[in-house]
Amino acid sequence: MDNSFAALKLAVDTAELVDGHAHNIVALDSTFSYLNCFSEAAGEALAFATRSIGFKRNLREIAQLYGTEPSLEAVQEYRAKSGVESITSKCFKASGISAILIDGGIDLHKRYEIQWHKQYVPFVGRILRIERVAEEILQQGIVRGITWSLDSFTESFVNHLKSYPFFGITCAGEIAGFKSIAAYRSGLEINTKVSRKEAEEGLKEVLRAGNSIRITNKNFIDYIFVTSLKVAQSHDLPMQIHTGFGDKDLDLRKANPLHLRGLLEDEEFKNCRIVLLHASYPYSKEASYLASVYHQVYLDFGLAVPKLTFHGMVSSVKELLHLAPINKVMFSTDGIAFAESFYLGAKYGREVIFSVLRDACADGDLSIPEAVQAAKEMLSENAKVFYKIEDSSASSIINRSLPVVHLSQHASVEDIEFVRIIWVDASGQHRCRVVPRKRFHDLITQNGLGLTCASMGMSSHTDCPAEGSNLGVSGEIRLMPDLSTKFVIPWAKKQEIVLAGMHIRPGIPWEYCPRDTLQRVSKVLKDEFDLVVNAGFENEFYLLRNEQVDGKDKWVPFDHTCYCSSSSTDAAFPILSEIVASLQSMNIVVEQLHAEAGHGQFEIALGYTNCESAADKLIFAREVIRAVARKHGLLATFVPKYSLEDVGSGSHVHLSLSRNGQNLFMGQKGTRYGISTIGEEFMAGVLNHLPSILAFTAPIPNSYDRIRPNTWSGAYQCWGMENREAPIRAASPPGIPFGSVSNFEIKAFDGCAQPHLGLASIIAAGIDGLRKHSKIPEPIDANPDTFKDKVKRLPKTLAESVEALENDSVVADFIGEKLLVAIKAIRKAEVKHYTENKDDWKQLIHRY
Repeated sequence: MDNSFAALKLAVDTAELVDGHAHNIVALDSTFSYLNCFSEAAGEALAFATRSIGFKRNLREIAQLYGTEPSLEAVQEYRAKSGVESITSKCFKASGISAILIDGGIDLHKRYEIQWHKQYVPFVGRILRIERVAEEILQQGIVRGITWSLDSFTESFVNHLKSYPFFGITCAGEIAGFKSIAAYRSGLEINTKVSRKEAEEGLKEVLRAGNSIRITNKNFIDYIFVTSLKVAQSHDLPMQIHTGFGDKDLDLRKANPLHLRGLLEDEEFKNCRIVLLHASYPYSKEASYLASVYHQVYLDFGLAVPKLTFHGMVSSVKELLHLAPINKVMFSTDGIAFAESFYLGAKYGREVIFSVLRDACADGDLSIPEAVQAAKEMLSENAKVFYKIEDSSASSIINRSLPVVHLSQHASVEDIEFVRIIWVDASGQHRCRVVPRKRFHDLITQNGLGLTCASMGMSSHTDCPAEGSNLGVSGEIRLMPDLSTKFVIPWAKKQEIVLAGMHIRPGIPWEYCPRDTLQRVSKVLKDEFDLVVNAGFENEFYLLRNEQVDGKDKWVPFDHTCYCSSSSTDAAFPILSEIVASLQSMNIVVEQLHAEAGHGQFEIALGYTNCESAADKLIFAREVIRAVARKHGLLATFVPKYSLEDVGSGSHVHLSLSRNGQNLFMGQKGTRYGISTIGEEFMAGVLNHLPSILAFTAPIPNSYDRIRPNTWSGAYQCWGMENREAPIRAASPPGIPFGSVSNFEIKAFDGCAQPHLGLASIIAAGIDGLRKHSKIPEPIDANPDTFKDKVKRLPKTLAESVEALENDSVVADFIGEKLLVAIKAIRKAEVKHYTENKDDWKQLIHRY
């Protein structure tokens, strides 16, 4: 690529997308055909979809994302094996979408409700399909024996429209706009002067159809549209209108947006904002004209992108821009039913916008800076303003408070020279291989990278496999990059970073793979209880500087201030702000940061997400924090007890349970402790198995120098309500109703833990609690050190936690025999080495 377009490519690739129009995702066993991910066809015509250019291109893209063979069978097999949560997480992470507006008006089989989608995207709003609302009102009235008149219907319909929360997207499900599919029912030649008599006759015709209500009468459609438009205008809400192509129910001739001229000329509705969806394809030129001469008309190019050929997509968007102002053109995926449709819409949305704007620059229509601004506007900023999305991600508060940080990675994809492939071994150490970009794309993405099996048997003190791990000199696996986790490295030039899974061969996970272990255990929880674990980590770390003492290097604290010190924050803010900016560039939400109690110690709390994504983001967060500190001449360490005289560092994790996006850990008003029965049982299981869980979450002897009484690290086997001396704390953060608990925190989790294995052991224990309907004991709401006769001490050493693990058949069964053998061998090797080499723990700051 011509380097003169590098800034434009960067702007396109790094823009956080606002998806202005999409639909619900469905369960894996939905009857809605997966081929609808690729085509608008239905019935017998759908069988021919696999022969289209768009299908072949899009299938290849999905296969590359999943690391499978480019066949429909291989992709569907991967979907079935991975589960909808894993697939959705992967697709949305790769998409870079920060907000979605969902039209829930399509009655898809086994669809997930709008709230469910909020697990994967910071903001999820709703677009209300007016014809669907009208049909549901009439249908429900018939069931209840109501005899509808036009007046009674109108009153019910208007009250229903007004019953939703409007004005800005602050929680899932709020209404950002209305939508009409009049083009499907009676065409776009809306009669804004439809008479009362015409509307009454239309209603009667609809009701004569019987119990199954489907509104097709043109006069009644027009009446619903006009009535809705009045509500929309009074609340300053936009009206999205389906225009152009769709499935065969639509008469394409009546979907030409030029039919809307009567509406657009009507003085009563001149200030109601109209969005023409789907690039109005094949009437894109007509849509462009309307947007140029009517101030209230805006354009959305979803569906045309990615359903058309690449040339068709580019041509359609170019036609929109022939006349339309740039600030009236908006992006959407029109994603429906399958997470892959969102991924494809996002991927090709970026590629098409880059291609269109690059050509505009080459033709002299735009300068590079103008094109960069146009890209940002069309992909996100126009929609933020138009739909009143004040904050495009959950990290926006941090965004506004931070100074501008110029990251050194600003390079387009074509400028990338190397890719770092990252994995975290069983001892919690981050490791990587670096390959040239061409080799990565030509070979590694499909075939993986060779790695010795011994890599999963190494301990914190040596790069040799531990004795008894059954991992030796022979055998090789494949590191398979998860492309949904690939990002441009913020702190280094011309490099990308990606997480990898461990496979025996491509598509077959290795028994020792931590990422697959977490996926397996999570799938059991989903399959048995229809539950998903969400998690958020708090990263505590020390910033150390090097100084010479008696001619020797010594690492000392960055400063000597106290907890939440403003002076410490000031001193470290150039570093902290670059860390946060880097994390945000990798789609990692930062909720807050502050100076901790230790000298030179800080904490950065990450956003809440599904457990697999949370583990991935924790790995990237550690990478970012260490790398940015190194740039500033400092050493960042996550060692649990870097100094025996100072405060320890943890990696506390907050956990909750959800089903279809609803928090099921939180109890209703009046429930015991404010925790649901499901939440109690899950947490009880974790509490019961906590001694063996420590072998995963506190994996080195130094971990137990941190877990001591009276240090807020959780030394006793108990739980408490907001008790920071308990290892399990029931939490009720701001915004949660009084008396309710939204999540629980595990404090005995530190920065040396392999995050996927740590979470897998916790979920395994929780599943055991659910199966046995375990009950939690009374909470300890004071310092448990004063109740030694009532509560057990957690393991005081790594040796004790390994012994607990050896006696815990439940956790062992979930983790798997081979991996468990290796983990126990590694932990025993750690105990032996640090017992025999008393001062070697001081070198851990260079490994963690």
